[in-house]
Amino acid sequence: MTMVHITAGPYEFEARLEEVAAPKTCARFKELLPYRERIIHVRWSGEGCWIPLGDLDLGLDFENNTSYPAPGEIILFPGGLSETEFLIAYGPVCFASKAGQLSGNHFLTITKGKENLQALGKLTLWEGAQEILFKLA
Repeated sequence: MTMVHITAGPYEFEARLEEVAAPKTCARFKELLPYRERIIHVRWSGEGCWIPLGDLDLGLDFENNTSYPAPGEIILFPGGLSETEFLIAYGPVCFASKAGQLSGNHFLTITKGKENLQALGKLTLWEGAQEILFKLA
């Protein structure tokens, strides 16, 4: 089982790569590590934070995809109908864009630090973009 350490704003998380359910997405994500960016609050989806990636083509299709990630689930939308993006659910989410409802590949699940997800989401909502770093644990 491959674990990922996440630092987001002032919070630390541990997450499990969902390598059985989303092997191609996990393999591609591991190639990006360590990955540093900023998260911003979602616009249409509910209680989540996202990393917009524009027209980046990661060469992925849908696998283990969902429109309703649970708190602590991280999904990747591989692009097409809307821009490529990562989304971190911290509360109820119905994944969508201005194009309508979407689904993304659930490839990473937070296993430690979930108690800080709401605080991270609210910090991002009220204070703006937060630094985030993903690296192998």
